[in-house]
Amino acid sequence: MELTLLGTGTPEGLPRPDCPCAACAVSVGGWSRAATAVLVDGALLLDLTPGAVLAGARAGHSLAGVRQVLLTHPHDGPAVELPPGLPAAGRVPDGRELAVISGHRVRAVPMDAPGTGYEVTGPDGGRLLYLPPGGAPAGTNHVTGQRPYDVVLADVLGRPEALARLRASGAVGPATDVIAVHLDHDVAPGRELERRCAAAGARAVPDGTTVTVGEYRPVPDPPRRTLVLGGARSGKSVEAERRLESFPEVVYVATGGTRNGDAEWAQRIGLHRERRPGSWRTVETCELVPLLAEEGPPLLIDCLALWLTDAMDRAGAWDDAVWAESGQRKLGERTAGLVAAVRATRRHVVLVSNEVGSGVVPATASGRRFRDELGRLNARVAGQCEHVLLVVAGQASVLKEPPG
Repeated sequence: MELTLLGTGTPEGLPRPDCPCAACAVSVGGWSRAATAVLVDGALLLDLTPGAVLAGARAGHSLAGVRQVLLTHPHDGPAVELPPGLPAAGRVPDGRELAVISGHRVRAVPMDAPGTGYEVTGPDGGRLLYLPPGGAPAGTNHVTGQRPYDVVLADVLGRPEALARLRASGAVGPATDVIAVHLDHDVAPGRELERRCAAAGARAVPDGTTVTVGEYRPVPDPPRRTLVLGGARSGKSVEAERRLESFPEVVYVATGGTRNGDAEWAQRIGLHRERRPGSWRTVETCELVPLLAEEGPPLLIDCLALWLTDAMDRAGAWDDAVWAESGQRKLGERTAGLVAAVRATRRHVVLVSNEVGSGVVPATASGRRFRDELGRLNARVAGQCEHVLLVVAGQASVLKEPPG
């Protein structure tokens, strides 16, 4: 089965008409995207967009052989003109199956938002799942024992939890080629788009790309260990959460604990919890070594600065005399244990920490001690991670990434 993506953008396209935003301003030339539409084996057209005939011609395909045109979502705005010779466009009722004269079988998958998803099985047995913009499957539609889809085309960045559900049900497996479509101006094109897609184990392709189902290609593999650094309110926690939002289950490790009577701290914790997916489980602990040693779902550890605060409390490292007598040794042993656990872990883990040393020098010896120890801890943990990011003003810069 051969898929040609005539477009990969939102229904409005990219850049959006009359939008002055920065992402739209740079979405020109090769970065521009027409509304998403997919030509399957030259016989089945999923979604009809303006300029479909021209888009097909640019990709080296004619629409003359199209036998069925199916729509996935309500098309707002002016009606799209049906090119001469194409059959009338329609939608398949949820749960119904359609046999196309070309030998393709199409099943309509119910969504949790307006629109219809389509599961397409080709004459060669290849399997495709195509989801509408902003849509995720309603419930579990994957049949137990059925092999995963070969290709999934979905709104990966707009609805990452849809991909998480598909992975949890077995519909998306390690070899599934996940391609991000319905791309909008929320993510700037280029390296930022590639990075966000790769974190979800997906990829973005230019308009006109042809994909052969079943053809071997390396599947993006999210780095097993990632360290996200940043200053206060830099967006580092949001960036860390994005890196795991497409996983079906995540353990969020909060090292800050609770602070009885501190209303502002409680509000901060509440905001963090509200933006996390409901399937994530929260554990409040500074005992990170056992968690890293266990098998289990990915860990998001937020953050190492608060972990170090607890470690210094335990070692009595704030007091100069205690520090000189035993505190430095005890803290060194505890940090060495954490670094070794990060090195040895088999779990996917994303760690968050404060970047220090760029601001005012602390006025006290204990404050300078904390700054120095956190800087050393960050450096040692970064040395054990495949991927290291620095977040400044909500923008992530890659400091270290796996080869390839």
